[in-house]
Amino acid sequence: MASIATKFAPDTRAFQTKLLAWYDAHARDLPWRENRDPYRVWISEIMLQQTRVAAVIEHYHAFLRRFPTVKKLAGAREASVLAAWSGLGYYRRARMLHAAAKTIARQRGGKFPDTAEQWRVLPGIGRYTAAAIASIALDEAVAVVDGNVERVLQRTSGQPIAGDGLWQAAEELLDRSRPGDFNQAMMELGATVCTPRAPACLACPVIDLCITRGEIPSAAKVPPQQKREIHYSLARRNHSVLLVQRPRDASLMPGMWELPELNVKRARRETGSSPLFTLRHSITVTDYTVRIWNKDAQNGSQRWVPITRLPKLALTGLARKILRKAELLS
Repeated sequence: MASIATKFAPDTRAFQTKLLAWYDAHARDLPWRENRDPYRVWISEIMLQQTRVAAVIEHYHAFLRRFPTVKKLAGAREASVLAAWSGLGYYRRARMLHAAAKTIARQRGGKFPDTAEQWRVLPGIGRYTAAAIASIALDEAVAVVDGNVERVLQRTSGQPIAGDGLWQAAEELLDRSRPGDFNQAMMELGATVCTPRAPACLACPVIDLCITRGEIPSAAKVPPQQKREIHYSLARRNHSVLLVQRPRDASLMPGMWELPELNVKRARRETGSSPLFTLRHSITVTDYTVRIWNKDAQNGSQRWVPITRLPKLALTGLARKILRKAELLS
């Protein structure tokens, strides 16, 4: 019986050669590709989970300026780590990153794991992340499968490969002489050429080895976008802003700071008919229309925070967006 890789590409070596030649010529100039430092690669991989590359670059530079080493990250307060992470969302990633840094610094004497298997022991490190770090930073011959790689494998093979079959196919195709580059090339191809919609097949370096040469119809239904309107207070006095901190035991973004939410009827009644400004904000399948009002909604759970402290505060992504729109945060 032919292997999955054989079904996937008529000539595996030709696939590897074509893909790597394309990657060498067209790889995006990204800051985490400047060297193979495990710390920098690890930070980038955690940031890139569920976040677009364009949104990560600025945060990546700022995070490394604040925490240039694993020792600095391990010794930081959680609030400081969350503040540096603010704007990237999915804050559990930051908490797990912090916990893993403490493990490396305190239990491993600052020494990074040597293999993908060892990386997986750390908090917040799954199969994909461990393989990505180990192959890119340590040159371990282990394949990765993310959404981009999955799409490339399915389209080029013309088969609905899933689960362990994806990992097996990726392992059989892996160029073991350049595992890190090959893994990045597969992800790069999926992100820039073999895109979810309207793939640029004519620009694909392996088009002659691809079965579908285009999209595979998906049976999965895309959930409809929910629409919701929310209202927040933007109260200012004496160079301070009124904020509220989420409870430490909250299921979503615990301990993060945000603007006080308002009841729309009360906001309109007490502040007039027009908000200060309106913006849009999307989270997964919900598209929010966010209206900001000049209203002091202070109660016992809120605090006046000096504007000078805002850059160091663990703000929710929406709060950061509002404060930037109001020109209170750069």
